[in-house]
Amino acid sequence: MARPLPARPAGGNSVGPKVYPPLGASFLNFLLIKFILFGSIGIIMENLIGKQVPDFALEAYLPEGDKTKTIRLADYKDKWTVLVFYPADFSFVCPTELEELANCYKDFKKLGAEVMSVSTDTVFTHKAWHDKSPAIKKIKFPMVADPTGRLCRALGTYIEEEGLSLRGSFIVDPGGKIRAYEIHDNSIGRSASELLRKLQAAKFVSEHKGQVCPASWTPGKKTLKPGMNLVGKI
Repeated sequence: MARPLPARPAGGNSVGPKVYPPLGASFLNFLLIKFILFGSIGIIMENLIGKQVPDFALEAYLPEGDKTKTIRLADYKDKWTVLVFYPADFSFVCPTELEELANCYKDFKKLGAEVMSVSTDTVFTHKAWHDKSPAIKKIKFPMVADPTGRLCRALGTYIEEEGLSLRGSFIVDPGGKIRAYEIHDNSIGRSASELLRKLQAAKFVSEHKGQVCPASWTPGKKTLKPGMNLVGKI
């Protein structure tokens, strides 16, 4: 049986002011932390398009030469850079992604771009994985180590509870600004060919001002030049 509504006091429509239970200290602390982190009680998702990539110094394993080197993103100034974040070495989906990326590496290089993979593993783990895995043996691009999660945090891929990165791909222009990116669940593998296509499109529109690339555009296909003459005609 439904609970009866409280009777209204005579001469008015109100049942009186609502009385809320006192907020616990833990809940208030939670709200305070959210305010400090996000600037408000609600979560604000930051848009990274057009933002400058931080110039951190990080160790990287260089398969070509079988050595380690401290690199900075500024070292790759004046060229396109593709950063590919993944959860962990010696895992499952990751080697399939990185093998596909290794197979396409020459195509990225033809565009004057550098590819770098990034995880929270150390350079020593990168080398051990490269030595052991048939798929990872194909890699020639730098394998960046971010064991403290500094770069992962800066670009929003870090999983605090796990100390790992989400799968994230970032296309950075020669000026160090992010032009395209995707971040998604670690159970979903990415496509190296689609990442290459996005780089081709980003490079094209950068070099051909006023033109834009339609859906699934690839080099050689028609582009669009936005204007009033196209409104309603596509």
